[in-house]
Amino acid sequence: MGEAMLAAVLAKGLSTPKTTIVSDIVDARLKQLGQKYGVAVTGSNRQAAEMGEVVVLAIKPQKLAEVMSELKGCLKPSQLVLSIVAGARTKTLSQGLKHGCIVRAMPNTPAQIGEGMSVWAATAEVTEQQKGWAKAILGAMGKEIYVADEGYIDMATAVSGSGPAYFFLVMESLVEAAVEIGLPRDMARELVLQTMLGSGHLVQRSGREPAELRRMVTSPGGTTAEALHILEKKGFSRLLIEAVRAAYNKAKRLGG
Repeated sequence: MGEAMLAAVLAKGLSTPKTTIVSDIVDARLKQLGQKYGVAVTGSNRQAAEMGEVVVLAIKPQKLAEVMSELKGCLKPSQLVLSIVAGARTKTLSQGLKHGCIVRAMPNTPAQIGEGMSVWAATAEVTEQQKGWAKAILGAMGKEIYVADEGYIDMATAVSGSGPAYFFLVMESLVEAAVEIGLPRDMARELVLQTMLGSGHLVQRSGREPAELRRMVTSPGGTTAEALHILEKKGFSRLLIEAVRAAYNKAKRLGG
């Protein structure tokens, strides 16, 4: 996700390779990023944090304590810290870094192709100008929504953060079902992919609610009605709601 953000920021002209520095603990990774994007690279997080007006934390949650310890006290009050660390609350980040200007964001994997969805919140110390920077950076990866209540981020994590995996599972299952009834796998994959893409675009462009579109495509006594009857009988909707709630509860536990 960090590379997706780097690529988007450079592609949209929000920063330049000359004014961007990337740190990582893996030398091979640094070399790759330096060659691919022309940015400066370093193995020192402190050195990276000394440069620029925005410091992006794109690390795994288990590395957060170590990185915060390394950066504690070295950030300038005017710098904005933009964190995409899963589960890390602004209070945790602020205390661990001894820094006030924090934006916490939850993007999702389609951000890699500029079709992401990010939900973000900011501490009281973040200025309107800095909020504009955060909005532009996250918007470079797709759509973004600012929330005043940080609690919505855990909810968004369960829906849009984990959401791509739910759709991938549905696609995977539809392909297997298509193969099982006799379709060639390559044809099944194309049918499923375009059906999902088209359905999403139809909801977006028609302005109609998904429930209305579902009713429109479901003729009484038809094939769609037969399929939906099985899904309803097996509790598909209830199961999905339970899955999202489980993801939400896990997100809250990760944040302590």
